[in-house]
Amino acid sequence: MKIKYDETVMKTVALFESLTGARVKDAVIGEYALFIVYENEMGKAIGKKGSNVRHIEHLLKKKVKVVEFSSDAVQFVRNMIEPLKAADIKEENSAIVIYGPDVRTKGLLIGRDRKNINHLADVVKRYFSIAEIKVV
Repeated sequence: MKIKYDETVMKTVALFESLTGARVKDAVIGEYALFIVYENEMGKAIGKKGSNVRHIEHLLKKKVKVVEFSSDAVQFVRNMIEPLKAADIKEENSAIVIYGPDVRTKGLLIGRDRKNINHLADVVKRYFSIAEIKVV
């Protein structure tokens, strides 16, 4: 799938890269800013005690989430749902199944009107050919 960026996303990525020194693979700017950085770039992106993230949040006036990319779909989903912990994540028949440890975690993963799980599926589908993401 070809990803197209508008001018504001490109400027935001350039700002993030210049301030942190971490290379950005992808960015999704919505109600919050999601930056997907290359593997082993997470430390640079966050900065000492989260200083880079706080600085960028202040400049953008938005919450910022930084996720490390992984070429393994299951590990990428695990990185995306952080800080929530899943009991297990498996890839079954072109679908990724997340086993939640309790009802509260499942609710947070799914979100109101399935907003969180749909956003997660949209981001994961940019890189991997999966049909859907399920929470059980």
